[in-house]
Amino acid sequence: MRPRRPNTVQLALASLSLCAGLAATAPAWAQASPTFPTKPITVIVPAAAGGTTDIAARMIAEPLGKALGQTVIVENRAGASGVIAAVAVKHAEPDGHTLLMQYSGYHVITPHLSKKAPQWEAKDFQAVANVLSAPQVIVVRGDLPVKNMAELVAYAKKNPGKLSYASSGNGSLQHVTGAMLEQQAGIAMTHVPYKGTGPALQDLLGGQVDLTFGTPPPFIPHIQNGKLRALAVTSVARLSSLPHVPTTAEAGLAKVNATSWFALFAPAKVPQAVIDRLAGEIAKLMAAPAFMQRAAELGAAAEYMGPKQLADYGKAELARWGEVVKASKIEID
Repeated sequence: MRPRRPNTVQLALASLSLCAGLAATAPAWAQASPTFPTKPITVIVPAAAGGTTDIAARMIAEPLGKALGQTVIVENRAGASGVIAAVAVKHAEPDGHTLLMQYSGYHVITPHLSKKAPQWEAKDFQAVANVLSAPQVIVVRGDLPVKNMAELVAYAKKNPGKLSYASSGNGSLQHVTGAMLEQQAGIAMTHVPYKGTGPALQDLLGGQVDLTFGTPPPFIPHIQNGKLRALAVTSVARLSSLPHVPTTAEAGLAKVNATSWFALFAPAKVPQAVIDRLAGEIAKLMAAPAFMQRAAELGAAAEYMGPKQLADYGKAELARWGEVVKASKIEID
């Protein structure tokens, strides 16, 4: 006797039951909603308002919100060298509605500076897109008797330890850039840490220190009035805002490359469909001439990198800066 076949209705009901069971056991984050976003998006910034990281977040917030049909809120959570903001995003619901506008110094330098167990790691995040890149400009006080990098190096070699360079704090990008310059040029300088770029700049203008490093915007007015002299920019190409200032490569120090970058990251388990949607919209808004012009006015560049390119670049930068930090023996508690 032949076994009875289940009818079509029975098969359909069984299939629906199986699918429902699978859906019930699948983690919520694995079910990417085709309607993303479904509520306002929060971009957490690991720095105070007014800095380049904050500017990068605010530059994309409004146009990204318009493209996605939801408000994009910028929330500043400064402190602990970026740890406060990073941990908040690490533990956020992995649905794409909470993102991190990360500063490269925190992402690839800070992890090497402490011997304590890290509260977050690169694997806790997914790369979305790079938004801005900004080199450091090497500036000296206007009355220092050096006109270019060759003369600065010669002066430092003739006067070991006499040159002092200011930074925004121990373990900051300026501090590590100074250490990188010392390594590459074979010179010794004295590091003077400050609590931020503002006071460091004031003492440089006052003649208490000889040089510093930093993103161009706060220095350009003083370069233009002759109170400071720009010797080089740590980028691959010259800046349109400082066209007469050579790159470190042109000055014979090609390995002094200290470009900062400001990129968007998401919690590790955000669905790929959401990452792709965000990256695609950011790529389109960054291609707008007004966006690129605004970046150039800041002494930065709108350099888009998608998820894979940014992830690969981040890994390479983490390794590169690790070598610099190791060689310079810089540590923070």
